Amino acid sequence: MAQTLLMPKATAVWLVDNTALSFEQIATFCKLHPLEVKAIADGEAAQGIKGLDPIATGQLSRDEIVRGEGNPNHKLKLSEPKVRVPESKRRGPRYTPVSKRQDRPNAILWLVRNHAELKDAQISRLVGTTKSTIEQIRDRTHWNSANLTPMDPVTLGLCSQIDLDLEVERASRGRPLPTAEELDATLQPAAQTEGLDFNYQREEEKEIDADAVFAKLASLKSSKNDDDEEDDRF
Repeated sequence: MAQTLLMPKATAVWLVDNTALSFEQIATFCKLHPLEVKAIADGEAAQGIKGLDPIATGQLSRDEIVRGEGNPNHKLKLSEPKVRVPESKRRGPRYTPVSKRQDRPNAILWLVRNHAELKDAQISRLVGTTKSTIEQIRDRTHWNSANLTPMDPVTLGLCSQIDLDLEVERASRGRPLPTAEELDATLQPAAQTEGLDFNYQREEEKEIDADAVFAKLASLKSSKNDDDEEDDRF
């Protein structure tokens, strides 16, 4: 397990106030920028942070501090912890905050509809639920099924886009390639599309017969004159 410094900024505050270490030494030890350490020394940063004594917490020895004060090029080293705590491995579903637990059924419905390739265990890891709840939502037997609305779990903040993409990629690895029947359901074969006859003549592009047009205009004009004569009689 890699050693990490507890509360680095609070430790930097204590080292600035209680030692003669350089800003670079403190910045390297606390993994901060030297300008940030300088701002702490000038009172421009970390004003509300109480210093944490690394000697009291067992993360730095007094001899190591004295060695660093005597040599500006010396890099401080963390002390070996007296007790090693093993890293805890998360098992089971992801923890979901209480304020977002009411959104889980909507997220499950979205995943079931949009990513049918996901297994129940994957959905459980993404949104922190149980397999029985997933089955109830999939079978529409959930007590609130009538009021559920599919919602993206990433938008709801139940999981990250990276986690969702990773689970979808894992689920798609073992899926077989689409069959010819599935492709035909969405795309027409090239043989059918290439055989279409595009040498058709649009109605408005047909050749205009000039004689027929003038004859029609003449008949309209004569009928109009006849109407005018009848009006003059009255």
